[in-house]
Amino acid sequence: MKFIDLRSDTVTHPTDEMRQAMANAEVGDDVYQDDPTTKELEKYAAEITGKEAALFVPSGTFGNQLALFTHCERGNEVIIGKDSHIIVHEVGAASVIAGVQMRTLNTKKGEMNIEEIEETIRKEEDIHFPKTGLIALENAYSNGKALSLNYMKNVRKISKKYNIPVHLDGARLFNAATALNVDVKEIADEVDSIQFCLSKGLCSPIGSLLVGRNSFIEKARKKRKLMGGGLRQTGILAAAGLISLKKMTKRLNEDHIRAKKLAKEISKIPGISIDIGDVDINLVFFKIDKNKYKTDDMVEFFRKRNIIINPEENGYMRFVTHYWIKNEDIEHIIETTKRYFNYMEI
Repeated sequence: MKFIDLRSDTVTHPTDEMRQAMANAEVGDDVYQDDPTTKELEKYAAEITGKEAALFVPSGTFGNQLALFTHCERGNEVIIGKDSHIIVHEVGAASVIAGVQMRTLNTKKGEMNIEEIEETIRKEEDIHFPKTGLIALENAYSNGKALSLNYMKNVRKISKKYNIPVHLDGARLFNAATALNVDVKEIADEVDSIQFCLSKGLCSPIGSLLVGRNSFIEKARKKRKLMGGGLRQTGILAAAGLISLKKMTKRLNEDHIRAKKLAKEISKIPGISIDIGDVDINLVFFKIDKNKYKTDDMVEFFRKRNIIINPEENGYMRFVTHYWIKNEDIEHIIETTKRYFNYMEI
């Protein structure tokens, strides 16, 4: 029985082409840097982002935390949005691994206030102050917004003024580039390092990449080993990753179109509150009238109709489109949502 899984774009399983490539992958020991397929993936990842080098890592959280660990000294302060993925969904790892202090700022649709960023930087050497070691951004943001290049350029100006590096959590980097209709290099040019996922919407079973300068990646490679990320025959995974970057990134607009259609149709339903203008990529966030409806009941109602969804988080429900959700699935999702809310169009 087929289930339509809307929980995340991480639920995507590999395509048949990926499985075949994984089975036939040329491999070696990546700790010795002997895995040719992984080296090919890292070279290609660096080329398409316009960076000098890249490093394969097990996950997005691993890549983000490795970046903080590599950029910062213990006790440094990191300026970051208070609702970013690194803060909300990475288990407080920055305090455990990098030993840094997170200076969280409010965001508006994912963007920190530029003036507040500059005000927050520790500008003087003072016995009481930690050093500002990093500014961390996210694009696309975890709320589904693709942040403008103009915003990133303004952050970059501040970072250069005070000689502070910028790391980008680009878990859905290619979704952001697709939504903004820009080459991914234009986003990458505004930051020093990027982590992006191969397993979020790109169908790879495992893996992310960290890109940056040669010196940064060389330092990160050793710290990756310290964190337990020195894997062996990673070419089996890298083979899928190459297909993710060469092919799957080119079709993301299909997911965006389906998400926008889904958002438009369910926005008509009384009991659902949604801002269609906030749907930039494949994430559809909405609120339901909790005086009339319970999210746990909604989850069960959908499951009985072969649709898997998550309950609310911080007051929001989320539907996520991806490669394995087709046009006919969107129609079934819309119809099921209408039935749950007892909505009949006239």
